[in-house]
Amino acid sequence: MRATAFVLLSVLCAAPSARAELPPLIPRDVLFGNPDRAAPAISPDGKSIAYLRPDDKNVLQVWVRSTVPPVGEANDKTITADPKRGIRTFYWAQDGKHLLYEQDAEGDENYHLFATEIATLKTRDLTPYKGVRVQGVEMDRKHPNEILVGLNKRNKAEFDMHRIQLASGEDELDTQNPGLALAYAVDAEFQVRGITVAKMDGGFDLKVKDNDGKWKTIKTVGADDQAQITGFGKDANTVWLIHNADANALRLLKHDVATGKEEVIAEDPEYDISGAMIDEEKRIPLAAAFTKARSEWKVLDDSVKADLAALAKVAPGDFAVTSQTSDNQFWIVTYTSDVGPKAFYVWDRKAQKAGKLFTSSTKLETVKLAAMEPFEFDAKDKLKVHGYVTYPLGVEAKGLPAVLLVHGGPWARDNWGYSPLTQMLANRGYAVIQVNFRGSTGYGKKFLNAGNREWAGKMHQDLLDAVEVFAKKGSIDPKRTGIMGGSYGGYATLVGLTFTPDNFACGVDIVGPSNIATLLKSIPPYWAPAKAMFTTRVGDLEKDKDFLNERSPLGKADKIVKPLLIGQGANDPRVKQAESDQIVEAMRKNKKEVQYVVYPDEGHGFARPENRLHFFAITEEFLAKHLGGRAESIAEIKGHSGVLK
Repeated sequence: MRATAFVLLSVLCAAPSARAELPPLIPRDVLFGNPDRAAPAISPDGKSIAYLRPDDKNVLQVWVRSTVPPVGEANDKTITADPKRGIRTFYWAQDGKHLLYEQDAEGDENYHLFATEIATLKTRDLTPYKGVRVQGVEMDRKHPNEILVGLNKRNKAEFDMHRIQLASGEDELDTQNPGLALAYAVDAEFQVRGITVAKMDGGFDLKVKDNDGKWKTIKTVGADDQAQITGFGKDANTVWLIHNADANALRLLKHDVATGKEEVIAEDPEYDISGAMIDEEKRIPLAAAFTKARSEWKVLDDSVKADLAALAKVAPGDFAVTSQTSDNQFWIVTYTSDVGPKAFYVWDRKAQKAGKLFTSSTKLETVKLAAMEPFEFDAKDKLKVHGYVTYPLGVEAKGLPAVLLVHGGPWARDNWGYSPLTQMLANRGYAVIQVNFRGSTGYGKKFLNAGNREWAGKMHQDLLDAVEVFAKKGSIDPKRTGIMGGSYGGYATLVGLTFTPDNFACGVDIVGPSNIATLLKSIPPYWAPAKAMFTTRVGDLEKDKDFLNERSPLGKADKIVKPLLIGQGANDPRVKQAESDQIVEAMRKNKKEVQYVVYPDEGHGFARPENRLHFFAITEEFLAKHLGGRAESIAEIKGHSGVLK
């Protein structure tokens, strides 16, 4: 069974009476440093657990513990030896003898797949091709020595599936991309049998391979819909699909290839399906998740009904099954809370008993964190918008300085749970407003499509409306409200300071694009299948030049009157450094205030803890200066690569 899921020692003072009631400052390294342990995964035979943990140089490595449930750490050992960036994605190979992990070069996102033999610690690069990216890894318990890997080796714009022999490293082309394929699906015989293909009009074709090896379209949806093949049943005629062609929200369906008939397995009228638990042996869905204000599970097969009911009582927070043994007896279960670190348990299904492994941070267990409260409101055009607000502890929610924290994507959403940035801001005295503005995912296609061609339009108006809601309640001071975000959230920050220059006191832009046209011209070649989606949801690069320029902050840089801080990774393949360079140049030409920090060993965000600590130290000092919150002093942060430009 697998679980799947569809991204200062001194205080800068303002009102002393309010400050005295806030809890103690949480050190930045508690919030933004590496976790103590993270991402545990149980071996196929259930005898070992692998997890992430820093080494003595504070670099995240894969460790292995050969006791389940754990009784100590005497047998824990480091398996990998990544020199700098740290490992964030790894898997158990089905042979139980190797651990696989992905790694790129300083944020360029050209991930390679490495295999480390546990007994010898020998590591091999299974995809040693320069400029080639791994995208999609499939394994099968009946084929423990084979791995299917998506690679854009033949054509940088297309991912083909390669079959790699784990023991020898032999690599052969298994399935060539027929053009614009976004994802592949394998059948019960570990053969590539399904593909999700992007259409030039923005829609999707779902195709399966017939007995003659030819692709047959089984479902076509338009540009307003979404669809994908998620897997096959035990027989090749049964296909599991997710689409919203005949409904508002994404739902799980069983499709019969022979007859074309579909049966709805799991759905919600308003919320998209956000995850599923699949029995790998029976090849059936066991449960489906829907993320509303919180994550909720719907049982689809009685075999897990008792398990899910019991797991809901083991620990507070929302849970998900993140790893399991081949015989499905043991599960690793992750619990997420908004006011504490993630907690990890081993669940014995036969004994119906949970054993705690560890939490992601023992230091986080000792500090006071602020609760994340869901909210909803009607936007100016009456569309219902959802979000979360986090108020600082110890002070009345009245006239507070605030930060509007905008998520990236924009085809993503904010979720309930622990966020280091949210907690830093709340701890420093700010109300934190996080809005799932129109165009965010998870709320059905009507809400998603309401964001089409609304960059700097109604998407931005939703953000302004949210601030107005809290200002009218009296909980925040609109004159001491800043805007901040990464990626699309960085773009929204620039929009806030250019399109509505009087609405925010300051802005923090992290890897945000400043010009939509130059952004679309510079996206990686492997984003080619998504070009039609960008045309539908953002605008046509050729036909809408004036429109895209009109919606770009760069052309309005002279309108900026409030301070701006920008952070950028030099190797970012999605939002090139030029996006930040050009607006900084325009601002300085107009003698506008801007701080600019570039990290030469980072990409789309800051992976190294030293760089996170450095940038958010600058951020909290910047916010304290312009919004009046408090900040930990900027002591020396060793090992960061940040360059002030």
